[in-house]
Amino acid sequence: MNDKELYNQLLLIHMPWNVSEVKLDLANREVTVLVEYAQDMPPQCPECNRSITVYDHVDRRWRHLDSCHCKTYVTAKVPRGNCPTHGVKQVKVPWAEEKSRYTALFEAQVILWLQETNIKAVSKMFRMSWTAVSGIMERAVERGMARRKQTPIEQLGVDETSYQKRHEYVTVLVDREEDKVVDILDDRKAEGLDAWFKTREKKELERIKSISMDMWDPYIKAVTNNVPGAEEKICFDRFHVAQHLGKGLDKVRAEEHAKLQRNGRESCLTKTRFQWLKNSSRIDNRSRLEFMELTRRNLKTSRAWAIKETASQLWHYTYPEAARKAWMQLCGWISKCRLAAMISVGRMIRQYLWGILNAVIAKVNNSMLEAKNARIQKIKSQACGFRNRKRFKMAIMFNLGKLDLMPTNISGLLYSTL
Repeated sequence: MNDKELYNQLLLIHMPWNVSEVKLDLANREVTVLVEYAQDMPPQCPECNRSITVYDHVDRRWRHLDSCHCKTYVTAKVPRGNCPTHGVKQVKVPWAEEKSRYTALFEAQVILWLQETNIKAVSKMFRMSWTAVSGIMERAVERGMARRKQTPIEQLGVDETSYQKRHEYVTVLVDREEDKVVDILDDRKAEGLDAWFKTREKKELERIKSISMDMWDPYIKAVTNNVPGAEEKICFDRFHVAQHLGKGLDKVRAEEHAKLQRNGRESCLTKTRFQWLKNSSRIDNRSRLEFMELTRRNLKTSRAWAIKETASQLWHYTYPEAARKAWMQLCGWISKCRLAAMISVGRMIRQYLWGILNAVIAKVNNSMLEAKNARIQKIKSQACGFRNRKRFKMAIMFNLGKLDLMPTNISGLLYSTL
């Protein structure tokens, strides 16, 4: 096999295309593969596939996978044909996507690496600019979104994640059943979520069985205005309820710790913050006997901790009335505990109890969304932040959208061997 036949096979080039010459530039460590279009075969219109006459030729160049540590380029004079229906159109080439400066094999390899590491590492590995790698990612996401079919969502999750400092957020919509990010909205306002719901058909909205979220009024408003029977479908996440209780407990601990120190006494709460915030039902308390002894002392923090631990046991009910009775008893206890921070949390629980009870009975939680949020924060950290929302949203959809990202020219058999 000579060099021309070799690159015909490597590039999967077939008639009417053929490798005419292979040039090696050792000084610049580059290989250039020249490809020609057969003159005796009329080109086809890319729109209607009818045979058309040649109008002119356009010089094109594509970056390909390296050959023996040499940068490899494919060059060709691509014919443009004059179609009576669609006008002058450039013929499609089998080795690259339209308007791309890289072969499909090269883009596929970059995409596979981007799924494993960040843009900076990939740009260094392939000796490309950061912008060029980002462009390949952007085209991959556009392909994936164009191919994605809009399917009904039965288990929807809504959560916000920070985009930048100064309370800049985006809203992440997750299909919990399919474990994929469906869309990302530019803010966490009711208008944005309301507009998204209006893109879905009424039948799709009726099929939604549950919507898990935190207790954010704009989300509640948008869901209530658009989803039939929203009052029975909205589920307030266990994680966020526990988070509010934990913050209330920590505030009580900090205030009591400061008071003990002001009185000149040695505070027994020194270096115990994270012990109070742990969920005792999920760990072996025999390993922290000293802390368990502390919980039995006459401390405000101990009372707040007991409230938090009791709340963690109220998510296992099956019957709505029994669950309501237990949560109302907890709210009554909190209202009489004389701990301002916990009383504030109790009011919030009482206000949103209807959604909490929905979550208890339906056994719905936002654990999947919190895992996605952690992945998003990792993506943001690896990229050292994002300059704009567009790039941030693109990175999220690339990694968590479960999109078909590969170029059209690549078959499943081909890129699985890369």
